[in-house]
Amino acid sequence: MPRIAPLPADSHPELAEAFDVYRKSLGFVPNSVLIMQRRPKMVQALAQLAASVWDPESAVDRGFKRLLAHFASRAAGCQYCMAHTAGGALRLGVDERKLAALWEYRTSPHYTEAERVALDFALAAAAVPNDVTDDMFATLRRHWTDDQIVEIVGVISLFGFMNRWNDTMATPLEAEPIEVGEKFLARGGWKVGKHAG
Repeated sequence: MPRIAPLPADSHPELAEAFDVYRKSLGFVPNSVLIMQRRPKMVQALAQLAASVWDPESAVDRGFKRLLAHFASRAAGCQYCMAHTAGGALRLGVDERKLAALWEYRTSPHYTEAERVALDFALAAAAVPNDVTDDMFATLRRHWTDDQIVEIVGVISLFGFMNRWNDTMATPLEAEPIEVGEKFLARGGWKVGKHAG
């Protein structure tokens, strides 16, 4: 049960453009934003930040960024975001076999060494307290440029906000993310029926 209910998508006509972006990228407007629309400027600010993080001209593959967001959400325990980011990875072309091997990323042939390092980094960066060490950052730098690292940290930081938002609000999952969670995430401790995160 959400702590604050999502409002209908047409409650704030000035958000129609932002909601259209969600519909194009996700196929629906997420409940997290339908709750947030009580403060339209927050939705607009989030949409602007998200657009820069998911920029099609990114130096880091956007599908892989969804996996980084997934791992940041995993560190925070936010099942709402874990389900959303897994589904988003599929929509951005991540192979189903790679997503299915998510929990074995350290040994799976579907992941490169650079991806493994970045995923380890995402878990550490999203931990509370932050668990990134100088050695870990140096290892990340062996595989990723400074520009790419800025993008990686941007994804993790965006989901720091989203994880806390959705867990605090007990945001209810939509049908599509529930389906993805049941199919790909159950082995990793994902439980259907739990609110947002």
